[in-house]
Amino acid sequence: MDSFLTTVQRELLLNSELQTRVVGELLQFLPSHAVLWQREDTVPYECDGLTAYRMRPLVVALPETEAQVAAVLKACHALGVPVVARGAGTGLSGGAMPNAMGVTLSLAKFNRILKIDPVSRTAVVQCGVRNLAISEAASPFGLYYAPDPSSQIACTIGGNVAENSGGVHCLKYGLTLHNVRRVRGFTGEGDPVEFGGEALDCAGLDLLPLVIGSEGMLAVTLEVTVKLVPKPQLARCIMASFDDVRKAGDAVAAVIAAGIIPAGLEMMDKPMTAAVEDFVHAGYDLDAAAILLCESDGTPEEVEEEIGRMTDVLRGCGATAIAVSENEDERLKFWSGRKNAFPASGRISPDYMCLDSTIPRKRLADILLAIQDMEKKYRLRCCNVFHAGDGNLHPLVLFDANDPDELHRCELFGADILETSVAMGGTVSGEHGVGVEKLNSMCVQFTPEENEQMFAIKRAFDPAGVLNPGKVIPTLQRCAEYGKQVFRAGQPQPFADIPRF
Repeated sequence: MDSFLTTVQRELLLNSELQTRVVGELLQFLPSHAVLWQREDTVPYECDGLTAYRMRPLVVALPETEAQVAAVLKACHALGVPVVARGAGTGLSGGAMPNAMGVTLSLAKFNRILKIDPVSRTAVVQCGVRNLAISEAASPFGLYYAPDPSSQIACTIGGNVAENSGGVHCLKYGLTLHNVRRVRGFTGEGDPVEFGGEALDCAGLDLLPLVIGSEGMLAVTLEVTVKLVPKPQLARCIMASFDDVRKAGDAVAAVIAAGIIPAGLEMMDKPMTAAVEDFVHAGYDLDAAAILLCESDGTPEEVEEEIGRMTDVLRGCGATAIAVSENEDERLKFWSGRKNAFPASGRISPDYMCLDSTIPRKRLADILLAIQDMEKKYRLRCCNVFHAGDGNLHPLVLFDANDPDELHRCELFGADILETSVAMGGTVSGEHGVGVEKLNSMCVQFTPEENEQMFAIKRAFDPAGVLNPGKVIPTLQRCAEYGKQVFRAGQPQPFADIPRF
């Protein structure tokens, strides 16, 4: 016991000494109110939207200028201290969870829209600008920013870049990757760096797609040039009910197979529709096993023709009821339930873990039925809402984080969903990222050689490994401890019967 206490005391002393050094260094160029290290000041930063996992940062830095950001990065690089960039903290995979021995770099004060150019249809914004604020600023010009995550009222464009966020309209308009022209920021050493450009193409290697979705591991984003698109003249939404999840899943595939690319194509199962209907009263069919929301936008003529074609396909696939929005208020009412799926789930459970895997569209019903079996296996409820058009799943596993056993079963449930998705030909993440949540499941999707190639890219950008370390890419040791590792794409190879953690 004495030896154990001595070890703990030594670690606390070393932690305190490091904190003192880091705070002293940061106060050389940051005002005192921009350097937080007292417990009551740093606790609010201990997690992002994945609240099941928490870690209090050593120090929080809140710079206000680019020069200050560069100075923070240079100082941390010199000290060998990790840096975790943070925006609004709405991420759902633990990507912004702090490092206990590092600095959380809050970029919340970089919240200015620098330029709206209606001629080139672009906007230049700082990383802390809210997603929805871009569309609000572009609205007077008849333009908007298309990617619309459900958290768009709060999430920031810097976080969208880090996670390659999508939204309900990503099927037609693409993810963040397809709507960003340029990203500017700093390397882990504090040197300025730029990816992409104002033109449609740029000289040299195109590294922009590599940075978007890199979860803060390669560079710190400070400024983003986004593409704006014209507001459609008209948008209408179909709400279709199905008495069987397989019919609903088949209908999604049938719509795309008919050559129709809706502006949005979402699917919700019965537990989710019950949760959101009680919350927002969107007029959902509570008897349906699943409902689809299918939106068309464009000119009035285009919308009328596409709505007619989709209605025919849905009826042919066995829709039991179909309603089409007659005005903008009704369209927004249909979407209000989908947009409020997460808060609605929070009303019926102390906690939930929102998963984010992808599967081929034709397997939508298969994964839903598999999840229903998992509910019995892990003795937990799950509500499901999908970006059905591109096969992006958002199962919400309901649990109580105050019960360690429920949390453990929730982790097992989530891993089962992710790994079943991979077995069905999908991936462990669509738009929420890997963070800390999906590290183990990455062992199932990728071979050791593939993971090493990802590490090689990380080292090329960040040789010292100070940017968001310990996330996204699992080590060989971690995969061995997890008990699973692939030797061929999609083929799990067990090391040992080791419980998941």
